[in-house]
Amino acid sequence: MNGQPSKHGVKVPLGISIIACNEAERLPRALASVAGWVEEIVVVINDCSDATAAVAESFGARVVGHAWEGYREQKNFATAQMRAQWVFNLDADEEISAELKRSIVDFLTSPEAKLYEGATCPRCVWFLGRWIRHGDWYPDTKLRLFRREAGRWVDGGGDVHEEAVVSGQVKKLDGDLFHYSFPTLKSHVLKMPLYAENHLRRELASGKKWSLTHTLFRPAWRFFRAYVLKRGFCDGFPGFYIAAATAFSTLLRYSRLYEHKRQNSLPPHLSR
Repeated sequence: MNGQPSKHGVKVPLGISIIACNEAERLPRALASVAGWVEEIVVVINDCSDATAAVAESFGARVVGHAWEGYREQKNFATAQMRAQWVFNLDADEEISAELKRSIVDFLTSPEAKLYEGATCPRCVWFLGRWIRHGDWYPDTKLRLFRREAGRWVDGGGDVHEEAVVSGQVKKLDGDLFHYSFPTLKSHVLKMPLYAENHLRRELASGKKWSLTHTLFRPAWRFFRAYVLKRGFCDGFPGFYIAAATAFSTLLRYSRLYEHKRQNSLPPHLSR
């Protein structure tokens, strides 16, 4: 458990913000990694039917109910509830590692903190029984730590719902933010159609059309990049699976654009 006081037993000027809906099972791991060494923990909940609020309160968190407005606005609302000078946004399926904790504490208690408005850290996924440290999934750098008045959440790109941005310099922290995103293969596969739909909406919004060249070559390129250039092979079979699944997911995305094109070029009675 990482929840120990920081240097000299003094808590660092940091608040943890979490948004959650029915996360009673996953919250304890996330909260245990921050309890005891931060100034405050705020958990914003919506539409919960389990013990999410009780679990959060058992770790000393302040629970705030707020109707769901989407990831971006929900996180901006959570930031607005904070009182601490610095804010770290933590998802319910994440955990601050011991090394990242030390890096955060050292940064926030040093004079150099005055020079920065935010800080990034690498995120490492636990998948198929091991930490994935190569390929497309690592380091997955995230900006999660920022001055409360300097940071905000905006719409992200790719498969990202949202991302934090700041108005000044950003520090790079050591230590991983652990991510337990896909407990099973099924949970990973079920995400692919959602990513394909998001890709379709972005392509259509930007006026792009289906390309046979992209459909044929981009999946192969994604596999080669992830497995060979980014050394996914160092992660054993999980590394191979991730590269292969990424290639298939890419194929699915471009095929979805082709499907949309065909559906809109057929007569109404045949397009169903």
